[in-house]
Amino acid sequence: MVSRGESETHRLRQQMEEQLDRLMTQLADLEECKAELDPEEYEDARKDTLEQLNEFQSSLSRMTSGDMTLVDSFNAMQLAIQAAISQAFKTPEVIQMFAKKQPDQLREKLSQIERDQKIGKLSLDVYEQQKVEVLSALQKLGETLSPTEMQFLEAHASTVMKNFDVVTDEKGSDYKVLEMARQGLR
Repeated sequence: MVSRGESETHRLRQQMEEQLDRLMTQLADLEECKAELDPEEYEDARKDTLEQLNEFQSSLSRMTSGDMTLVDSFNAMQLAIQAAISQAFKTPEVIQMFAKKQPDQLREKLSQIERDQKIGKLSLDVYEQQKVEVLSALQKLGETLSPTEMQFLEAHASTVMKNFDVVTDEKGSDYKVLEMARQGLR
């Protein structure tokens, strides 16, 4: 029996997810090795990775405009890429979990962040930034946040994060997300 493109769609989706994983891992590796690289080398590698993400997003945009069966799967990837490019999210691991729609892993990451801050492993600034990223990702995935989490998010979300939220909440967000990402690169 003919698959009518189902196997091709599945294979393409898998390849796109692998490409996104590779780019997110590349960003995470860069952050881990930042101290070992000289600043110029780090910036060049980061810029190159962000350019690759932009090209990847352009490919996704072309695909979603012509093949409606792939739209839902690629929208999450587009939002994750936009977040990385706009630097609303600075933690590649959070971007990756958001793109893969993994709320349970995000909750685990939140617990880890809170534990690390309590034992002094994370500074207050890093703790707040990462917690805001995780809570924003959970919110975008439709997860219910506690009143305490909502208060924390409202009190600590940066302008960039709030702009990311505004863009992703509006109707017709695909175009606006892509446009915001393009502006972020300029």
